[in-house]
Amino acid sequence: MLSLTTLKSRTLDHALRKLVYFPRESLHSTRRRVKGVTMECMKDKISEKLLLEKCSPKTKKLEEIKTLNLSKLGLTLQDLPLKLISRLRSLERLNLSKNRLRELPRNLELPNLRFLDLSDNEMEDVTTLEGLSGLEELKMDDNLYITLSDNYKMMVSLPNLRLYNGKDIATTANHVRFIFTENLRTRVIAHWEKNFNLPDPITEENISTLEEKFVNSCRQVVNYGPNSVSDFTKWKVEILAKEYLRSLTHPEEGKGKKQLTDNKDVDKISSPPKRKQPASEPVTELRLTPRKKLRAEPSSPAVKESPRKSAMCLIPSKKVQENGVTLSPQRTGRCPATPTKASLAETTKNPLKKTQMKNVTRSNEPENTTGGFLPKTESVNLKPLHVLQCHSKQDNPEDLSTQLWACAFQPLPDSTVCNGGTRLVATCGGDSVCVIDCETGMVMKKYKVSGEEFFSLCWTTVLMSSGGGAAAKHCSILAAGGKRGIVKLIHPRNNIAFGEFRASRKSLSVLRFNHQQGNFLYTGSYDNKIIMWDIGGVDSNYNYKLVQLLMLDSSATPLHLCLPPSSPSTHLLSASEDGLHCYKTQLGTKDSTKRTSEMEIIFPIYKQDNKDSDFHTIDGLSFLTDDIVASKNFMHSSIYLWSWSRTKAQRPDKNKTVSAVVLAELQWTTTEIPYLALNTCPGRAYVACGDDKGGLWMYHVKNLEKNLQKPILPTELLKWPCPLKKGQAKVAGPSINNVAMDPDLQYLVALSDKNMVIVWKREKSS
Repeated sequence: MLSLTTLKSRTLDHALRKLVYFPRESLHSTRRRVKGVTMECMKDKISEKLLLEKCSPKTKKLEEIKTLNLSKLGLTLQDLPLKLISRLRSLERLNLSKNRLRELPRNLELPNLRFLDLSDNEMEDVTTLEGLSGLEELKMDDNLYITLSDNYKMMVSLPNLRLYNGKDIATTANHVRFIFTENLRTRVIAHWEKNFNLPDPITEENISTLEEKFVNSCRQVVNYGPNSVSDFTKWKVEILAKEYLRSLTHPEEGKGKKQLTDNKDVDKISSPPKRKQPASEPVTELRLTPRKKLRAEPSSPAVKESPRKSAMCLIPSKKVQENGVTLSPQRTGRCPATPTKASLAETTKNPLKKTQMKNVTRSNEPENTTGGFLPKTESVNLKPLHVLQCHSKQDNPEDLSTQLWACAFQPLPDSTVCNGGTRLVATCGGDSVCVIDCETGMVMKKYKVSGEEFFSLCWTTVLMSSGGGAAAKHCSILAAGGKRGIVKLIHPRNNIAFGEFRASRKSLSVLRFNHQQGNFLYTGSYDNKIIMWDIGGVDSNYNYKLVQLLMLDSSATPLHLCLPPSSPSTHLLSASEDGLHCYKTQLGTKDSTKRTSEMEIIFPIYKQDNKDSDFHTIDGLSFLTDDIVASKNFMHSSIYLWSWSRTKAQRPDKNKTVSAVVLAELQWTTTEIPYLALNTCPGRAYVACGDDKGGLWMYHVKNLEKNLQKPILPTELLKWPCPLKKGQAKVAGPSINNVAMDPDLQYLVALSDKNMVIVWKREKSS
């Protein structure tokens, strides 16, 4: 009796003999030929007809296809005809998952492609994706040969990429594209200036030989970042070295590009978002948030309307009471996307174990011996009062992605210095600046600029003439700036944005007014420049006169600017990626109006030998008293309190460095998330700094001892209030980007990377 298998085999053999006549071929080879028919069909299946069958919605033209699914077809590179695929000019979503692709066709350009699924392939060369410049979301799961260096190459090659394997990589991507790349570029240029010169005469052969030597030397010498991305570093260094050498041998090209940029609308300028993640963070740890469509730098038409026609308006809050915290999504207009800060790294155990630290009684404390006066004040008790969403994109109450960057309390309008304050606080993020009443949670004023991303703001008090011979009066002015490099001058009381001026061709990272001379404004920008301006006063028609006073060269993008309270007109401290630098800013001297750093202030942790970490980044800086400065580096796990006067009194060595005279360390969280800015309340002797879990570390610095050995624990750790929205789960603790306190610490305001302004209010002591 024949088995079923044998019967099937014989039936197949009989069919082959009947249907195919190959008298000199064996039955085995005939079977192989029949199977080959299927493989030949596979090679021919990427045809115009198939593409029209696989698309949705259905259309009759390749040029109109928007979504295409080519999954599970066993495709290789040879199966993707470049000429045919390139006709898909309207294609927005492409699924190539579960194929056998090792790379994509080079020079493939799909200008409207926003989503690409390459999961479950055999991808090796990710640089073939660089033609897909509009790509925003990419899936590469189950590609075994993709490394961290490949991820970095994708971030650089795809300028708009924001979601990778379902994770939001905006912050890390922007760090790699701008900060990491600029560090490499700086090192490449320095290596050239130290070791190379242009040949004489300049011939094509000499330049070719020089290029080879220079590129190979840079690949060996220029190092930056962890070893895990060394392949990316060498790849990028080679590109930068060739670009720099070409800029030297063909300077007319650079001039042409510069002239083109100058003639373009300012909104077309692409510049790096302010926040970014450290290069050592693995992409695989990124957390998904609904964030912007990271058109990394969305361009927009120029704002042609009169600066007086601002979009500020009174907006009532819509409150949802939940456990004493009000979540108030404010109605807003359209906002452009802003980069979110994803939690990329696993944080270590909380050193406080989520417990409050007990206050130490003053009776047992020694006298202050620091030379900086610390007021004897009682500790305060803060309770969460409001959580607002007043910077939402497109009036979307579900927006938890818009990053909020800077906040500051309004000074008293009748004060010539920014000491006093009201309960009004200004916040910025996305394309808007808001002025909020902390008590009621109302957005009193709102100013919007389409296409802008505001990164920094600051208040000042200037004289405003009333005309008719009346005496000039003090008024509070708000300055704000960001991606477009333009400073907006706003008079919130009269609901007027009365002026603007271009401070840089690149993004503005920080603004700071002189608290003694309120008309002096410092702007820090991504072109590594700090400029001092005199904006003067304003008349009754809001006319003002702008004068540039100083230009200070910075070795990296300034992150924070501080003026010593006792001498704001003679010195400036600048915290940056490259450390803490001090500048002389006194006017009326023989010094040039273009100046460099007078000295760099260094810290003990710089001596640690760690090739994978750069401890020079100072991402928090503020004066606690006239002499005591609080500063931090996110890798230190502590906040330094040090003496400005004693540090400045030291004579810089040949390298223009001085060691900070550290008075004490404040124990802070352990994290790899940078740019969580600290702030101080000198009137109440408080230091505050958020963490990456939504917590606020509060330090009531009553007295400091000499030679304090152990870090000072926080007085209190304010936990994230976990607001609820109707029908949704609790919002987990975000990273706290910035914090501000009014002079008497009646209110504390924190800004998160999830589009939330959190207001705490001081409780009256019983």
